[in-house]
Amino acid sequence: MSHDQPSLFDELPTPKAEDLKKATIRVQQLHDLLNHANHAYYVLDDPSIPDAEYDRMFRELSELETLYPVLLANDSPTQRVGAAPLAKFEQVTHEVPMLSLDNAFVDEDMVDFDRRVSDRLVAGAEIEYACEPKLDGIAVSLLYEGGVLIRAATRGDGSTGENITQNIRTVASIPLKLLGDVHPPVLEVRGEVYMPKSSFDALNEKARLNDEKAFVNPRNAAAGSLRQLDSKITASRRLEFCCYSLGRVEGAVLPEQHSEILAQFGRWGFIINAESRVVLGAAGCQSYYDKLAEKRNYLAYEIDGIVFKVNDIGRQQQLGFISRAPRWAIARKFPAQEEMTILDDVEFQVGRTGAITPVARLKPVFVGGVTVSNATLHNMDEIKRLGVRVGDTVIIRRAGDVIPKVVKVVLEKRPEDTCDIQFPKCCPVCESRVERVEDEAITRCTGGLFCGAQRKEAIKHFASRKAMDIDGLGDKIVEQLVDENLIKSFADLYLLKFDEVSKLERLGEKSAKNLLTSIEDSKTTTLAKFLYSLGIREVGVATALNLQNHFLDIRVLVKASFEELIAVDDVGPIVAKRILSFFAEPHNQSVIDGLIKSGVNWPNIEKKSQEQMPLTGKTYVVTGTLLHMGRDQAKGYLQGLGAKVASSVSAKTHALVAGEKAGSKLQKAQDLGLEILDENAFIELLSQHGINHEN
Repeated sequence: MSHDQPSLFDELPTPKAEDLKKATIRVQQLHDLLNHANHAYYVLDDPSIPDAEYDRMFRELSELETLYPVLLANDSPTQRVGAAPLAKFEQVTHEVPMLSLDNAFVDEDMVDFDRRVSDRLVAGAEIEYACEPKLDGIAVSLLYEGGVLIRAATRGDGSTGENITQNIRTVASIPLKLLGDVHPPVLEVRGEVYMPKSSFDALNEKARLNDEKAFVNPRNAAAGSLRQLDSKITASRRLEFCCYSLGRVEGAVLPEQHSEILAQFGRWGFIINAESRVVLGAAGCQSYYDKLAEKRNYLAYEIDGIVFKVNDIGRQQQLGFISRAPRWAIARKFPAQEEMTILDDVEFQVGRTGAITPVARLKPVFVGGVTVSNATLHNMDEIKRLGVRVGDTVIIRRAGDVIPKVVKVVLEKRPEDTCDIQFPKCCPVCESRVERVEDEAITRCTGGLFCGAQRKEAIKHFASRKAMDIDGLGDKIVEQLVDENLIKSFADLYLLKFDEVSKLERLGEKSAKNLLTSIEDSKTTTLAKFLYSLGIREVGVATALNLQNHFLDIRVLVKASFEELIAVDDVGPIVAKRILSFFAEPHNQSVIDGLIKSGVNWPNIEKKSQEQMPLTGKTYVVTGTLLHMGRDQAKGYLQGLGAKVASSVSAKTHALVAGEKAGSKLQKAQDLGLEILDENAFIELLSQHGINHEN
């Protein structure tokens, strides 16, 4: 049930015996479903349903209990925060209960919350709210005595949690002793332990390499990491902690504003979220929500919403609590990044290099702010790891602009008529044989340019800016040209006639002339760009330039041996095998011959003298954003001067070219004491050797 839809029972004027019976059955169903979900989430660290689905069921249960008070039981999930603690941990009783928060899902919910607060306070001025990102992790309580950490506990069911002190001590961002000299005799700090996105990605990548189960999301990973019996495992997971509230304090007086309390926590050594703000009224809350929603996907950690709290502690006390949540705070949720839906079918797509990718066709579902009907399944290994079948109920995840993917099968909902996913033995486009190379997870079509799908993608790559740079030859035009059988290879582009091109959809007379002019202009290129345009696997812009500078002539390159290829900078055994395999195919040789016969040409390249290659023997690394040129262009200049351009910094690196936001490579270069050139210094270096970057 979506949040903005009425409950099934909203239209009932008065409780009747038949309606009460119906409600009783549904309430019990919801009890069972929510208790099962709680157990999976809190105890097994293996969520069975997305948060959005849990929220919908919880809300429906709350509505039914409001409509039929007789159905409100002490053991209802609405009267609890989570599940009972694990037996393997010592239990801790919270002297001040760790309560949950009510949720707001739409703008109107926030307006209603602000109105309720104002009405209860009878306040003339706008209410001041403290705003904090709602970190997607696990809530914990930290108890300090005399400024020293003596105990840490999970929230558990709100009243009783699990003693995780040993594991918490491994989280580097948690102070074992408070900074400063003056501390309360007793201080309980509450906050969220979470796993940054980078740590989550590294953890799952390691799990996949070891053929182990991957975590569904960073929250799940944080919870599982924090509740390990072996604290060494917790220490290896790179968790972080951010405090968000006071539990209790004895023997000291803290500030009267929530935001000032957090500032004091910061002075004692805790991380305070840098995105925290104080705003006025519902309008201020909405503005903060909109701004953080835009930044959400660029943060280093996952957030699923924003917490808004009345900033004045006295007003918080005046507002008080309801059974499971404070009246003075609310969690405004972002659109769910995980949802549950049905996998209706699986289709197989063929990419430019022949890679065959399974794509899940889904019953459309709204997730991550858009309606999703397709999701990637990556490869056959991923299908086996998930254990997914056609007809399954699955959890999909979409964060930001990331392609939606299936992350889990909901086995409890598996019907009897599901069927296995069969990977094709022949290419679904051209029916050529498919193969899976040893040590690769990807299955590929062997059809090459004979395959229509590879042909389209290969031609798109051929025409791209870094390749032959054919302006106006966009994806839609390429697809029409192939579908109309006007081109079957790169060389056919140079045989196109005006009458053929002008008839294409969305291409008028002027656009057709411009396209043909651009195709003609592209005939004059460089050997490096030509090699890159061919789409040889593993041969990027930099490698193509190295091949050009080493072999000088394509006829020599085509006949090169494995030993001759690996003698080229940036060409290792794998790349060498890719190049040998490409040039060994007769149809690839025919395409190259056809292009040259069509007039594609490049200047003869002469071996440069030592004076022309002043950076020979030196290794450079380029990082960060350069304002006056692209990084590939910068690498090309360096290679043209004889330098080797590496992808990582090491003791063998001669110098680092560092643009804006250079990051870890800059730090490593500084640690190694290497020469560092900013963009202006790099441009000066080029100028000294006769290169004008503006040309």
